[in-house]
Amino acid sequence: MSGNPREAETSATITPLPTRQAANAADTHAIARNPGMALDMGFLESMRSVNRSALERRVGTLTKRRSIKADNQAAWLLRSISLMDLTTLNSNDTDERVRRLCAKALNPLRRDLTEALGLGDTVIRPAAVCVYHPFVATAVDAVKGSGIHVAAVSTAFPHGLAPLPTRLAEIEASVADGADEIDVVIPRGLVFGAKWQELYDEIKAMRAACGEAHLKVILGTGDLATLRNVTLASMVAMMAGADFIKTSTGKESVNATLPVGLAMVRAIRAYHEQTGTLIGFKPAGGISTAKVSLDWLILMKEELGRPWLEPELFRFGASSLLTDIERQLEHHVSGRYSANHRHAMA
Repeated sequence: MSGNPREAETSATITPLPTRQAANAADTHAIARNPGMALDMGFLESMRSVNRSALERRVGTLTKRRSIKADNQAAWLLRSISLMDLTTLNSNDTDERVRRLCAKALNPLRRDLTEALGLGDTVIRPAAVCVYHPFVATAVDAVKGSGIHVAAVSTAFPHGLAPLPTRLAEIEASVADGADEIDVVIPRGLVFGAKWQELYDEIKAMRAACGEAHLKVILGTGDLATLRNVTLASMVAMMAGADFIKTSTGKESVNATLPVGLAMVRAIRAYHEQTGTLIGFKPAGGISTAKVSLDWLILMKEELGRPWLEPELFRFGASSLLTDIERQLEHHVSGRYSANHRHAMA
């Protein structure tokens, strides 16, 4: 890969087929783990200057510069499905609800749609299902052998305010139940207090508790108030060993936005240029339409390049997004929009 991800190809065309089939989907964890680095306050200080106006102008031009239509749009939407962490994080979750989510993950598109799209034997599936800890074992059993990962939200989700030993024990319990990805939350107060060493130490301890499971660090960007805070928290998380940085829990009043995403992916680029390590990015919360998913794909391709359009480096946290993508794909093949009830809900 080019040392500068911005030099990667910029063609709008993406193959309609994901690069990995179900038989070897587990290879999406084949990318090298982030080993982290010592907390470098000088490097952190160099990231303090964040120009909100410039980021907002950049975001405003990104989605207007690309017009993705017809077969290309269908291809990008199929890619969106392969990048999803299909999620249920509700107070009324049950084992049966989680099994239903997993059944949807195993068969995300109706058979008539896959036939009309000419997919043949190609398997299109989300990268992972994401659930609360009590349902990890249920999800692991439901997707066994499919190559779909199981992610658990841990560390007193969504606020992260339990004692650190309690949060670490929850990570260890989820890993013991079979989760191979752990989505953790940070205490936002550590960011407001600029307690970077404490934040670094906590995330490093979470990484150790994960063992072989991949660590996705949720910043809760809607609570962090400024893009500077978002950028600095992103950098500390990566220094401490995060394999992914993630925008939101989905429970904040403001969740994933493109300016926040741009600040985070530029932090990823800076970390890559400093260390050579590839870090993943996961926007979550409020991503519910096919059009919005395309905006995020454009952002990733323009800012980080083609490698970040694979599930080892990019995920959507999504619950209702899949239904809208199905509706758009049905319109592509039939010229008509279908009602939501024609698509099994995740």
